[in-house]
Amino acid sequence: MIKRIIAGVTGIVILMLAVAIGLDQWISLRTQPYIYDEVQSLPHRQVGVVLGTSKYYRTGVINQYYLYRIQGAINAYNSGKVKYLLLSGDNAQQSYNEPSTMRRDLIAAGIPSSDIVLDYAGFRTLDSIVRTRKVFDTNDFIIITQRFHCERALFIALHMGIQAQCFAVPSPKNMLSVRSREIFARLGALTDLYLLKREPRFLGPLIPIPAIHNVPDDAQGYPAVTPEQVLALQQQLEAEKKVAEAKAAAEKAAADKAAADKAAADQAARMKAEQEANDAAQDETEDVEPTAKPESAKPVGRNPFRQ
Repeated sequence: MIKRIIAGVTGIVILMLAVAIGLDQWISLRTQPYIYDEVQSLPHRQVGVVLGTSKYYRTGVINQYYLYRIQGAINAYNSGKVKYLLLSGDNAQQSYNEPSTMRRDLIAAGIPSSDIVLDYAGFRTLDSIVRTRKVFDTNDFIIITQRFHCERALFIALHMGIQAQCFAVPSPKNMLSVRSREIFARLGALTDLYLLKREPRFLGPLIPIPAIHNVPDDAQGYPAVTPEQVLALQQQLEAEKKVAEAKAAAEKAAADKAAADKAAADQAARMKAEQEANDAAQDETEDVEPTAKPESAKPVGRNPFRQ
């Protein structure tokens, strides 16, 4: 019996892995025609979207994925393949700002600040791709990232009816763990697209590229969502969470009080029933007449006056 259970579980695990790998390969094949490995073969487009990542690992070592994406953006711009660079990344915390970090490095490499656009609300790949279309009014653009990331980003674009191509920049050699995690990231993307029908967390006003703007060299860039707006959104979510927790605590307290009141009422009812039963038993005892005791015969004594 145990062997059958182990065999069944093993079979299910193998089947799930086979399905996951199959879906992973399907996404790769579906997006293959839209990926370019050489900058010379890239089509000319107005906007290049650089998908953000952290510049440093937690250990303080520089992230090679970041360096390759920045260099790929520089190459695409300097070769004339794109006119503007849209830097899309996470800025959910004040201490973590992917778009501004990329902007500083691109300006240091000679990219004019006026040709750099910042998207502070690229929290996920889905957000970055859909916001490029719906917020920045761009429907045909170049995505700049590693090949495995290109495939997922392009699959999202194709599903959303967005025209896009991808410039696949090099990847570090030790990427086995990253590629393994990508399988689960693709399963998450499929869930978002087909089951949950998710949209970006934040859209904001329409800001076409190019837009009329003047960006000084020391400016952070013109964001579709400013850090203040992102912070306000985060505070709003925290406030809603606290309200929900307070409501849940109040409901739990009310439920506990109702349970305590019911227990007290049940206890009082039991005590009352017991008291009534005792009173009834006592009344029955009093109604029964006690049996009269027979009088004991008086001993006949001798009359002292008799002779």
